[in-house]
Amino acid sequence: MSRHSLLIVEDNQTLRRLLEYRLGKVYEVRSAQNGEEALVLVEESIPDLIVSDIMMPKMDGFALFSLLRQGERTRTIPFIFLTAKTDDTSRFKGLGEGVDDYITKPFDIEFLLTRIERILERIEVHQQQLSARIGRDFSDRLLPKSMPQVPGYRTFFYNKPFGDGGGDLFDWTEVRPGSYLFTVGDIMGKGLQAKFYAFSFLSYIRSTIHAMLEQTDSPAKLMHRVNEMLVRDELLEETFASLLIMRWDTETNTITYANAGHCRPIFVTPDRSGIVEHSELILGLDKQEEYTDRSFQLPPGSALITYTDGLIEQVAENGEQFGEKGVAASATEALSTDQPVQALLKTLLRRSAEPRFSDDILVFWLERQPVGESADVPPATPATTAA
Repeated sequence: MSRHSLLIVEDNQTLRRLLEYRLGKVYEVRSAQNGEEALVLVEESIPDLIVSDIMMPKMDGFALFSLLRQGERTRTIPFIFLTAKTDDTSRFKGLGEGVDDYITKPFDIEFLLTRIERILERIEVHQQQLSARIGRDFSDRLLPKSMPQVPGYRTFFYNKPFGDGGGDLFDWTEVRPGSYLFTVGDIMGKGLQAKFYAFSFLSYIRSTIHAMLEQTDSPAKLMHRVNEMLVRDELLEETFASLLIMRWDTETNTITYANAGHCRPIFVTPDRSGIVEHSELILGLDKQEEYTDRSFQLPPGSALITYTDGLIEQVAENGEQFGEKGVAASATEALSTDQPVQALLKTLLRRSAEPRFSDDILVFWLERQPVGESADVPPATPATTAA
């Protein structure tokens, strides 16, 4: 884990060297003799916190603080003032302008270290809270609020992010009565950066599908267009994504799909489970890559599971990842249950090395009910995002 970086701004050489030595045992430390030198160092690399004297030649501490507060990149740097001044005017001026702390000379180094640690801890907590809020906002935009309801079918959706979450995405749209288009994807990366790219990428997918649906609802042609746009876009030029585009035609009980390197779906029947094998190159690598439509039918009593890699990369009791075969084996047991996704996840956790998942989990379960069961629309199944 990298250490926090501090910038010491102090014109007294003896004190400056003392602070460099003592604070340098805990933090990465740079130093400047006055505000002008400090500005140069901040331009080179923004510190996590600044400890500055007030009375200095060329540019004093107040002037330095004021200039940094005007910059977009520097306005939030935490600031501690060190000064020999004990009058309330200077103290109130510093605190009134937003200085984080004000310590008068002479001071105890251990006290200064404690104050620095407390401020950095507070900043970290605020950043974590902000990251969590941003992450939840991205998740809300990346995931659906409900699922399609079709007579003779059951649909289930589950998502649980790990930490800040990553770049998992899922979306669906009804392209015409009785025909639905699903997209399941994963942006390479973790945390908020991956979520930002996933949000941008999902915008591409939605706009592409909306623009092309009058011409085609072929998953392969849609995939080809999304890939072209991803390769050409400078913002996302270093972004690679796996994506599954799947069209579900309810009148013919047919699934048509194109897969760009995404986790291969699992086909489940009462007797066994298998892998929907065909997959092509992930998006963002080759503008000329061609994608192919593949189709199959869902017979009564069968299900199709799509998911992201957190499921197959979960480590089992034997120390190996479950992989596709491990997830498929557990899926067969879950097919006949009222809540098959929950049953699947519980089975996997029961067989895992750890009692929790170690990555983001996203699962979509599409099940055709057996012949003879009610053909009425089943009870509404909301999209579920676990906290």
